[in-house]
Amino acid sequence: MRPPLLNEQSKPGLQAVAFPVTNDPVDLPAEHRRQTPAPLPEVAEVDVVRHFTILSKDNFSVDTHFYPLGSCTMKYNPKVNEYVSALPGFAQLHPLQPASHAQGAMRLIFELEQMLGEICGMDAFTLQPAAGAHGELTGMLIARAAHLARGKPRRKVLVPSSAHGTNPASARLAGFQIVTVPGAPDGLLHPDQVAPLIDEDTAAIMLTNPNTLGVFEEHILEIARMAHEKGALLYYDGANLNALLGLCRPGDMGFDIVHVNLHKTFSTPHGGGGPGAGPVGVKKHLAPFLPSPRAQQNPDGSFSWQHNLPQSIGKMRAFHGNFSVLARAYAYIRALGWEGLRAASRAAIIHANYIKKQLEDKFPAYTNRPCMHECVLMANHLKEAGLTVRDIAKRILDYGYHAPTIAWPIHDCLMIEPTETESKETLDAFISAMRKVAREIETESYTLQHAPHHMPIQRVDEVKAARELRLRD
Repeated sequence: MRPPLLNEQSKPGLQAVAFPVTNDPVDLPAEHRRQTPAPLPEVAEVDVVRHFTILSKDNFSVDTHFYPLGSCTMKYNPKVNEYVSALPGFAQLHPLQPASHAQGAMRLIFELEQMLGEICGMDAFTLQPAAGAHGELTGMLIARAAHLARGKPRRKVLVPSSAHGTNPASARLAGFQIVTVPGAPDGLLHPDQVAPLIDEDTAAIMLTNPNTLGVFEEHILEIARMAHEKGALLYYDGANLNALLGLCRPGDMGFDIVHVNLHKTFSTPHGGGGPGAGPVGVKKHLAPFLPSPRAQQNPDGSFSWQHNLPQSIGKMRAFHGNFSVLARAYAYIRALGWEGLRAASRAAIIHANYIKKQLEDKFPAYTNRPCMHECVLMANHLKEAGLTVRDIAKRILDYGYHAPTIAWPIHDCLMIEPTETESKETLDAFISAMRKVAREIETESYTLQHAPHHMPIQRVDEVKAARELRLRD
């Protein structure tokens, strides 16, 4: 049963807050002023607090549930980093304050660029991009500018079918033609797949490593050599960087450009559209094309903005990125250090392989290769019972877990990313729930077809709900 709406609780005379009466003139044209009071519910403060607290209990979140959403790194984030981002010296800065009045923030920006460069093996970074796809667009604009500066504009970008879906969209938005490289049965990108497609008109290859199937691209050095021999650039989508921290660096694999999802890997809660940050790093030969302005340290140790960058692609965002996200990432990296980052990635990899091994008899893995931070499990046998992976996703909600990613990057699959922040007890409980679902597939298919059974609302027609949005029911 749903809780009553605030409008339904409204009683004349109740109020949650009283605003002082003022006779100060309102600098608003009369035709734009409300002639009658806004029809807001009249409720007490306690009713408002209870209403939204009850609603919040109906949500799945990392703070309340295990959230194994593959390829999204929905991990628990230390609350101390929330505290750091809310420090008055950060949270109360005005974006138009001069750099001389914001030296703490300038130092954070400068040092975070240095740290991300070291983690990723890049020579220079920009923190401007506001999200992962925004970082992809920034990287592709840098690639276009670099080829134009050489007097050799190029039109094509190679994108493997296992890449994140925003990759081809970002490259297309930057003016490139997209050439899809089909995937191999083993989940890897092979040099002989790239060879027929790469030529002197190829501007870049966009890769995720480990890829979206959770497999490390073991041919990456050979593919990088092939790209550079043709004068093309190698672009790294950092969505899966959580698997590599402290273990290996994209720059050492041959990548020329990387973007990093701070909101996945470096301690910012995300989901529901934000917040995010997608810093972009480049090798030295591409540094002149980074967005402007860039943070610099002066000889006296102070920090300022460098604006005189004639080859820059320009400003990608007003002011300088989502600063609170940058502050969280800075605190996270400084707290963990190299050993802590390395331990995080190792734990993420161990957890994913543990789940893969424990469930392989019920949900075989897509590939027999060891996975990295996420595993892709197959559920082809569901068709025999008249079920789909969506039925599993709905049923697992009843056991207290958010569903993993389903039917992507391939049909009839479950992509599970346990992250490093979950305990073995949590993983074992999730494995037990998945095994119960597996037994239900064999004996109680009706239960799955009509799941969830214990949620505030039952299964909805998701297409209809998206097309016919109704917020008052």
